[in-house]
Amino acid sequence: METQNTFERLLITGAAGGLGRVLRSRLKPFSRTLRLSDITPVDAGTNEEAIVCDLADKNAVDALVQGCDAIVHLGGVSVERPFEEILEANIKGVFHIYEAARRNNVKRIIFASSNHAIGFYKQSEHIDALVPRRPDGYYGLSKAYGEEMASFYFDRYGIETVSIRIGSCFPTVKDRRMMHTWISERDLTELIRCGLFTPEVGHTIVYGVSNNKDTWWDNHCAAKLGFVAQDSSEIFRDDVERQPMPAASDPVSVYQGGVFTAAGPFEGE
Repeated sequence: METQNTFERLLITGAAGGLGRVLRSRLKPFSRTLRLSDITPVDAGTNEEAIVCDLADKNAVDALVQGCDAIVHLGGVSVERPFEEILEANIKGVFHIYEAARRNNVKRIIFASSNHAIGFYKQSEHIDALVPRRPDGYYGLSKAYGEEMASFYFDRYGIETVSIRIGSCFPTVKDRRMMHTWISERDLTELIRCGLFTPEVGHTIVYGVSNNKDTWWDNHCAAKLGFVAQDSSEIFRDDVERQPMPAASDPVSVYQGGVFTAAGPFEGE
């Protein structure tokens, strides 16, 4: 993987989350200073800055983005939750990020979208990133909204975004569904690098997925970024296939979004 010190200051939102903790050290070579942000405190290391910020607070987000050259936007609620919770961090939050980018002349954003923006496609379907969205819940709706926000801010203001529909980024594959959706930490880092440094991406939607033997996604749109996945879920197949087979009618066996398609409603919470 080639390293580049292109940016003076790169902002990572959601730095205290699962992906943020993984990517923090991996993205460090891409900037002289990493600005780390989350709604909970993050300890800053060498060549790092840490800022507590609520994405639902427009003024706080504006201050957060000041002085940054690019943004890797991982922040927000990362699971299916009641709409009111999704609204604050994922919908208001992404709007505030793009408005702050506009006001502070930030021209490149990596948006952590999700496979749940297309989760109601069936596992029998093979799709690319250009198909109509079929979100599988409020979380998926928020990611579909974020992709549209990215498209609008490119067309109106020239802010370029690579929206990565992340599949499943974990150290190991946990189940049969993840055999199709898994992306290694190494491949996700490389995909983000390509998204940050490739010229003239406009708004590009790609799938965050490794070179898995069986996949539901045609990732040809990632070719314009020069991304080539190095890893595959095949190394986990023997362990996964020892697990009990879920029922054919189980959402985890039917839809690409798996259990997210059946989560909620959240009445009474």
